[in-house]
Amino acid sequence: MTEPRFLDRKSPPHLVTLILLSGVSALSMNIFLPSLPNMTAYFQTDYRLMQLSISVYLAFSAVLQMVIGPLSDRFGRRNILVASLVVFNLATLGTLLAPDVTTFLAFRMLQAAVATAMALSRAIVRDMVDEARAASMIAYVTLGMSIVPMLGPIIGGKLDEVFGWHASFGLMLILGLLVLWLVWADLGETVVRRPSSFRKQLADYPELLTSPRFWGYVLSTAFASGVFFAYLGGAPFVGSELYGLTPAELGFYFGVTGLGYGAGNYLSGRFSVRMGVIRMIVTGNMVMVAGMVLQVLAVATGWGGALGFFLPFLLIGTGNGLVLPNSNAGMLSVRPQLAGTASGLGGAIMIGGGAALSALAGSWLTLETGAWPLLIVMGASLLGSILSILLVIRRNKQLGL
Repeated sequence: MTEPRFLDRKSPPHLVTLILLSGVSALSMNIFLPSLPNMTAYFQTDYRLMQLSISVYLAFSAVLQMVIGPLSDRFGRRNILVASLVVFNLATLGTLLAPDVTTFLAFRMLQAAVATAMALSRAIVRDMVDEARAASMIAYVTLGMSIVPMLGPIIGGKLDEVFGWHASFGLMLILGLLVLWLVWADLGETVVRRPSSFRKQLADYPELLTSPRFWGYVLSTAFASGVFFAYLGGAPFVGSELYGLTPAELGFYFGVTGLGYGAGNYLSGRFSVRMGVIRMIVTGNMVMVAGMVLQVLAVATGWGGALGFFLPFLLIGTGNGLVLPNSNAGMLSVRPQLAGTASGLGGAIMIGGGAALSALAGSWLTLETGAWPLLIVMGASLLGSILSILLVIRRNKQLGL
């Protein structure tokens, strides 16, 4: 494959394009979180209904990714990405003009079209390089992406205080249009198109579904990211209702997780080739365990207040940054010729599970329960990640890998 040349549609995309492509997807997920209380008041609705803006987005993302992977294998990564970004920008405009919460949630669901950017950026990396280099390159792509979850809520909280909640969605629209132009100008096709039907592409799914190694990597990815998605669903309530944080303060604390995630991705980029994906995943899970223990102690004792609750997410985010690039690279490498299909199917399972965990964490939390339901959901998801990678280790030993 030819070397990337920036703003050349005949060559593979530049690393900067992949970073920004994933970044705008991450931004749409969390920039507005500090505004949820004010959005609830604006639409004169219940806070739990407003929290559906997270879970409906994740649920529709999961449905999309079931078909996006094989579609991109059949018709190419570039065409699918351009179409997805067009839908995202139109949906974002719809959220800005929505007169009621039902209309807003409908357009919010359609914003999930941008989630294809995250799935296909991984597949594009796997198109370009082998497994070991893919883990490292995915880590660098998501390292850049991690800046967005770190800064997004901080920016969103400030925009809300100065201009109101609409400003965050206005910023999404501006950035969405810029990334659409960048993809059009820079992202050359990376997949060799196969002369097969879409039905034949869907028929490839059983080849993945019968692979224990694929399931191990997918479930490790899904459960590890589930810790983060549960946090997205529950932490806004914990911060605003239990600790009385303002949108700007809540945005600042949300940035702690992004900072940790960036550190984990940097370490993955540096050491994945040397240590291998399995050791990096195991290390990441252990780092998350350490963070969860500290958080449980902080909530049980009341130590540190809001700081005691949010600071351990620095370790949890770091662990996520160690696990996800490597589990994704492993997932895409079980059947390299099906990278797009694997990315779409794996992404659907990951995001679908995330939607359920996000909704579960949000629905269980009340002033009476405190933060405990959120910690229980996060702990159970982390345990699932640990058991899943043990499945891969066992299977590798059976195959002599």
